[in-house]
Amino acid sequence: MSRVRADEEEYWHSSKFRAFTFDDEDDELSQLKESKRTVNSLRDIVDDDDDDLERVSWSGEPVGSISWSIKETASGSTSSLDGRDSSLQKGSSSYAALPKQASSYSLSSLFKGRNKLSSFQSLSDALTDTGVRNYAPELRRPKAEYKDYSSDWSPKDTVRRMQRGKVCSLERFRSLQDKLVLLDEAVAGHDGNVITAVLIFLKRTLRREILFRELEVRQVALCHLIHFLREMGEQKFLLDLLRFLDRTEEVALSQYREHLNIQDVEKRREFLKGCIGLPFSAEDTSHIQDHYTLLERQIIIEANDRHLEMAGQSELFRKYPRKASILNMPLVTTLFYSCFYHYTEAEGMFSSPTNLKKTFKIPDKQYVLTALAARAKLRAWGDVDALLTTKNWLGYTKKKAPIGFHRVVEILQRNNAPVQVLQEYVRLVEDVDTRLNLATKYKCHDVVIETYRDLRDRIQLTAYKCKVERGSAEEEKIQSILSNMVRNAY
Repeated sequence: MSRVRADEEEYWHSSKFRAFTFDDEDDELSQLKESKRTVNSLRDIVDDDDDDLERVSWSGEPVGSISWSIKETASGSTSSLDGRDSSLQKGSSSYAALPKQASSYSLSSLFKGRNKLSSFQSLSDALTDTGVRNYAPELRRPKAEYKDYSSDWSPKDTVRRMQRGKVCSLERFRSLQDKLVLLDEAVAGHDGNVITAVLIFLKRTLRREILFRELEVRQVALCHLIHFLREMGEQKFLLDLLRFLDRTEEVALSQYREHLNIQDVEKRREFLKGCIGLPFSAEDTSHIQDHYTLLERQIIIEANDRHLEMAGQSELFRKYPRKASILNMPLVTTLFYSCFYHYTEAEGMFSSPTNLKKTFKIPDKQYVLTALAARAKLRAWGDVDALLTTKNWLGYTKKKAPIGFHRVVEILQRNNAPVQVLQEYVRLVEDVDTRLNLATKYKCHDVVIETYRDLRDRIQLTAYKCKVERGSAEEEKIQSILSNMVRNAY
């Protein structure tokens, strides 16, 4: 009787399985063996009469199909190249009996313990193959990973883990004091991503008044939040923050930026008109006024030019059709457009270039550069000459270029100006080296010859004689200059 009772005690107190704990440090091989023995015991209860059922692979495709064969062959070849454990090669007889290709196994044969070639093998033996174990799913996560979900991290430790990309929940920081300490630690860590993440958490969990008050004494975090709000387009929240901080000019600029989101030109004009009264600085107020005036002019010019273009009354619009609308274009683009289509109009017209120059106080250098590019594009060389000609109080005329004649030459050459026009302005370049370089580059032979003549450089004249066409007027000119130099020398 005592023996029977002892057997019962041993039965109830013994078990092949052990409870799982996160702190368990045993290796996974023993657990894997237990699982294999459990699955291997299924052979005794699985019916052997389902051979006529279609066998499928682990990917779900029928065994024997073309795609299945390709995948299984590739998998088998990959497994055969993997290194084998030396202890398994020497001590395991079942490993040596395994076929080389995994394609000889189906789901049903694995549970029944036989393969396609009618050779029997247990699942436990099959799972000892290194190639098969490489594809087995991970049984559990490493113990260290579970510490990411601990609720005992301090604000400093939380920030450090966020800097390393670890998952950390901020919801445990419920009190205002803990949230502010967390923010201070994030700022001290000098990591912009962490600071932004903490600010998003505070923005979501604190009232605006409290958040604004605390950020007012934390300028680094405040700058991060303002930049974040601008990037995300949270205009209302940003305006509330700037008003709380009494930054009136920034509030006005933020409101002014809203015009970029207004597509209708009339609504944008009215919006800009309302922005003129906002508390801008004196310089910014002038810019806002110019923006409103420019858009108003563009609306008038666009309406008139569209009518002329559709009616076909202007030869210039027929020869050079407009490529785009003038609305919402910058001032320089509007000036170029005006110099291109309305260059000869009187100053009293809104579309006149001189009217734009006077209204918006465009500098002479900018005006000449833009007008020169527009008239050169139309190949109006007479207008180019008049643009660069000035008259003094005695009535004498002279050429003058605020942008420098070297830039005039480059603009004219870019618009395929004839050599005669180019030579006229290359001669006006004061620097000798620059003049020679431009004349040589654009083949202004007369300018090169005249410059070397003035320098009395016989060597360069002789060398340049080889570069001009034989028998040309330029060659005869060089020869005549060289002969005169020889006569004068004697």
